[in-house]
Amino acid sequence: MHILKFVTLFSIILLSNCVSEVPEKRPNIIYILADDLGYGELGVYGQKIIETPNIDALAEGGLLFTNHYTGAPVCAPARCVLLTGQHSGHAYVRGNDEWGSRGDVWSMEAMFNDPNLEGQRPLPDSLVTVADLLRKSGYKTGMVGKWGLGSPTTNSVPNKKGFDYFLGYNCQRQAHTYYPTHLWENLDRKILNNKMVPMHANLPEGANPQDSASYSDFNLNDYAPDVMHEGALNFIKENKDSSFFFYYASPIPHVPLQAPKRLVDYYRNKIGAEEPFTGTSYFPCQYPKATYAAMIGLLDEQVGEIVALLKELGIYEETIIIFSSDNGPTYTGGTDTPFFDSAKPFNTEYGFGKGFVREGGIRVPMIVHWPDKIKPNTKSNHISAFQDVLPTLCQIAKMDVPNSTDGISFLPTLLDANDQKIHDYLYWEFPEYNGQQAVRMGKWKGIRKDIVKGNMAIELYDLELDSLETNNIAQNNPEIIAKIETIMKEARVEPELDRFKLEALGDKKVGNN
Repeated sequence: MHILKFVTLFSIILLSNCVSEVPEKRPNIIYILADDLGYGELGVYGQKIIETPNIDALAEGGLLFTNHYTGAPVCAPARCVLLTGQHSGHAYVRGNDEWGSRGDVWSMEAMFNDPNLEGQRPLPDSLVTVADLLRKSGYKTGMVGKWGLGSPTTNSVPNKKGFDYFLGYNCQRQAHTYYPTHLWENLDRKILNNKMVPMHANLPEGANPQDSASYSDFNLNDYAPDVMHEGALNFIKENKDSSFFFYYASPIPHVPLQAPKRLVDYYRNKIGAEEPFTGTSYFPCQYPKATYAAMIGLLDEQVGEIVALLKELGIYEETIIIFSSDNGPTYTGGTDTPFFDSAKPFNTEYGFGKGFVREGGIRVPMIVHWPDKIKPNTKSNHISAFQDVLPTLCQIAKMDVPNSTDGISFLPTLLDANDQKIHDYLYWEFPEYNGQQAVRMGKWKGIRKDIVKGNMAIELYDLELDSLETNNIAQNNPEIIAKIETIMKEARVEPELDRFKLEALGDKKVGNN
């Protein structure tokens, strides 16, 4: 009898010790990144034509940021900053680099026959991503969408940069069609039921642009956003009992203009008659405005399906969802972003959106939704940027923040705490479009453009009074200009690759392009 009591007591003690050692399940993290979605293209940010009820609902139940910035005004460097936490004065990738020395990288056929021709310039092996950190800490990590940070034959692919699962485009150029011949699933090609259509193909000679049959080559079978979305839902289902980090890098609404007919028809009725796009920069489109709106509408539906699945699986309350965009709205491929006022309240026209360090090119929407943690229907004017995402996610996951980051966690802002640290400044450097630098310092915005042409003058704008950046007040504020000029010198290191070097800033090319 005494032995039985002893064994029972010992078992209770052992069981209680085991229970106490079970680690608390950390929040799931879903980061959704749109592609070329403008600051003003969501209903909750003021959009009047395109309907985004599901994304708006995230904001209504969470926190909307009004001063959030991308890491760069185009795809690859923005993603580099996001994943590494290093701003564009320190980042390895500072511009889009198609790595053309490999061969005919712009040929769909050549890339299909030789995967070595796919992809962009790779990240070095030594560079650690937020996915690396989260996976090492015990998170299951997954990604769908557009990668753009390394060829499939290099070590710089999602599965070797922290992701347990990947389904999507390895290459940004391949993403110039939503009906590709293949995607990549982990380290293998996933062949799709689509014919190969040459890049920049147009209507057949003599085709009637008013006849939908003329566009048959551009509306095929396997629509990549649907294929990738199914992979995303499956990943969430398979990892519902684990803490997971999922990076949903949608290619939408980056051109070409291709969307499901049901949504195009909806916006045709809403927008009315329009002229076809038959230019040469991207595929032709019979109803360009309606198709552009339909693409954003599809992304919104996909966000809604993710939320519905989280609720169905019973993990909605323990999941934080962050929604943002990689840069401002585009100006090419048949889009008419001025029609949608896509960067509102900022300028949307060419020179102010994608590719430029103006507000319309780098200020992006960010919505954070976290049930029972974030006050519903709130806004924050905290100034933040892509480099802040890595330290924020590390803190959410209860991990140490690496010293290599240029970011500052915005977790205190999410939790409405009073200990939010702020940036002394934000810095951007972009070697393309004639070379640009920018600094955001409180209400001040300094811009240096046309650097490769030898221009070193700095323009200055007071964003509180001039969000359109039309009134250069540099001459009236020499002390502010001096501070910004110092930041532009001290916030950067010379890029490792010749392609990203700006000789006017003192960089020296060494032939490693």
